[in-house]
Amino acid sequence: MEIEFSGAAGEVTGSCHIVRANGRTILLDCGLFQGRRSESRGKNERLPVPVDALDAVVLSHAHIDHAGRLPYLVAQGYTGPIWATPATRDLCAIMLADSAHIQEKDAEWLARHGRAVAPPLYRVEDATRTLSQMAGIPLGRWFAVTDGVRAQFTEAGHILGSASVVLEVTEGGAPRRVVFSGDIGRSGLPIIRDPQPPSGGADLVVCESTYGDRDHVSVEGAREALGAVIRRTAERGGRVLIPAFAVGRTQELVYDLHALYHDRKIPNIPVFIDSPLATAATGVFTMHPELFDLGERLVRDGGGIFDFPLVKFTRDVAESKKLNTLRGPLVVIAASGMAESGRILHHLRNGADNPRNTILIVGFQAEHTLGRRILERRPVIRVLGEEVPLRAEVAVLNGYSAHADRTELHRWLSAVRLGGASSGRGAPPVHLVHGEPSAQAAFAAQLRADGFAVTIPHPGQTVRL
Repeated sequence: MEIEFSGAAGEVTGSCHIVRANGRTILLDCGLFQGRRSESRGKNERLPVPVDALDAVVLSHAHIDHAGRLPYLVAQGYTGPIWATPATRDLCAIMLADSAHIQEKDAEWLARHGRAVAPPLYRVEDATRTLSQMAGIPLGRWFAVTDGVRAQFTEAGHILGSASVVLEVTEGGAPRRVVFSGDIGRSGLPIIRDPQPPSGGADLVVCESTYGDRDHVSVEGAREALGAVIRRTAERGGRVLIPAFAVGRTQELVYDLHALYHDRKIPNIPVFIDSPLATAATGVFTMHPELFDLGERLVRDGGGIFDFPLVKFTRDVAESKKLNTLRGPLVVIAASGMAESGRILHHLRNGADNPRNTILIVGFQAEHTLGRRILERRPVIRVLGEEVPLRAEVAVLNGYSAHADRTELHRWLSAVRLGGASSGRGAPPVHLVHGEPSAQAAFAAQLRADGFAVTIPHPGQTVRL
């Protein structure tokens, strides 16, 4: 049995790991590489394995950096199963179609403006065919991935439907277990339940390390900080512009705004969710209340947790454009979370130069993205081909990260190790993925000091069990 690290090795995007066992080949995730257009295009066009050599895909969750190349795989001829949780499948139905739509529109825009045009990696019909190959398996249920390989999903607590994966391989002897963390969430996040580390131990762990070099502020602290940003921006008559991932982050923000409104901690200013994808994703959330955390007050109270008097969901482009004509303070939440595409670009082009406004960063910003340049407070940013002075306040709330911090990651790995000790498997080697080099190096040092055997694989590296 061997595992090859194909994507998110020494970087954050393009999650994809290849498992070969019993003469079969399985992908753990098949994510889209994001960042510089020229670099990411080449990476995305290189399939992790030939489609005729691939037997199955096991998907941890619906974020595009984990699921975004699945339609390309299908467009190139893959016809096998894609295993995921039911909520992940439902989110992929909207997210993959949206990804395809953006690529098609980008190509059209480049063609109209006489720019070099690269065809879309895949089209909407490819995303639709991908959904027909996805099978929804509930958390905690073992299922057969392919001959001699079974798997189980456990709650990752990252976004709705997100899962860690236990892959158990029977090959000429005792079963061996690979645990893939997927993206691990934080304890205490609103709406969804806390992460549940897999039980029964592991012979090898592939673990994310996005925030392996830092701890976050408390979740409750993030809500209070959100209220403070809105109050001070409203006092100066400005707008709060929030680039936010349409799935997960937007719903958390709406939930917390609801709670702040309920507690009368923010002024009565309109909150616009200017993202068709976020609107559709919010609908998917309402379809899966079985995944909600009953420890949350608004969840326990019942009713519409995303529905309160201040919030308005825009439906079409005309409504979105009309926001630029409104006077007075307001909040706009729009995709994309790293400000690389979507309606947030129009709001930034129109509002980044106004010192009364605030651009609120509420999630991880990968290198070479517009969100990262805003986070670094560059004096001038390039938005939709225009140079825009960055005069708006830039506020950062790391407490809203959907990724576990170093303490939470360490706690999760310790629970997996403890499960191994109780099952007789011992302490498994840990391979750190999905992190920038500085974060991975810091986390690896911490884990080694605590007795873990840790490696940081590079792309193309293979380990054997």
